[in-house]
Amino acid sequence: MLIRSPRGWELPERLATPEALMLGRRYLLGGAATLAAVGLAGTAQAAEAPLPPGALRFKPGRPLTPAHAVETYNNYYEFGTSKSIWRAAQRLHTSPWSLRIEGMVHKPTTIALDTLLKQVTQDERVYRHRCVEAWAITVPWTGFPLSQLVKIANPLASAKYMVFQTLDDPKQMPGISGSFFPWPYVEGVTMAEANNELAFVGTGLYGKNLLKQNGAPIRIVLPWKYGFKSVKSIVKITFTDKQPMTFWKQIAPDEYGFWANVNPAVPHPRWSQARERLIGTGKTVPTQIYNGYGQWVSSLYAGMPQTRTLFM
Repeated sequence: MLIRSPRGWELPERLATPEALMLGRRYLLGGAATLAAVGLAGTAQAAEAPLPPGALRFKPGRPLTPAHAVETYNNYYEFGTSKSIWRAAQRLHTSPWSLRIEGMVHKPTTIALDTLLKQVTQDERVYRHRCVEAWAITVPWTGFPLSQLVKIANPLASAKYMVFQTLDDPKQMPGISGSFFPWPYVEGVTMAEANNELAFVGTGLYGKNLLKQNGAPIRIVLPWKYGFKSVKSIVKITFTDKQPMTFWKQIAPDEYGFWANVNPAVPHPRWSQARERLIGTGKTVPTQIYNGYGQWVSSLYAGMPQTRTLFM
């Protein structure tokens, strides 16, 4: 029997969008208007509908971004520096796929993605996503808690950080060839962040498998951090006791710190972070500290000094 205690960030079942609407193509294309009508944004009363087993839905306070916008407006520098890389990303081969787990673990291993997915409990979560470039989307992810992957990896108690590496293959990724960027793409989190209940491993989006431009077949989702922390197309995970030199921190340490927590009070050196553009709507709204997730993550950073290098 599945017994769950609801958390504050979950959307109550009575407010959940009916599954037929959530996954229907017409609904996905209609996006924001339909969502507002059924009340996911909290402006109307939704029809009663049971959630799939294990499904968790966060009440994001705003409509879903239209799927087409999310699928065609992407940052993925391995395929190019424009937002229109979705065509170039189609050359990525996502099956078969495996993850290498190494470093401070009891037993280094390589695990096939299909095998990994049989060992986890997948669910659905609607999260806000905030880019450091001051644009934002709201999307429904399918996947599983990052803490489950930590448990499978079985790190040593002395490990302090979990480090992720994206695929580095110039034959599939034209943005790598001739680029000055320090490939492969590397990002990381503390073990406390990795085990936080909001940290998520994404395998699907809008009720479908992840598209290649969105990080297929497996990526990280950290909704309280700027989007560049959410690594795409992961091939390797390393546990270590040393803070990693991450991709963007290596390129511009004065602009992109390790923590990357969303903070409207700390501007980027070249633009404000006080407001954000909602992609697909033409609207701008105030940015929230920790992207609105402070109730569940602020304790991770208690006592840390507030800096002026963009991130906490």
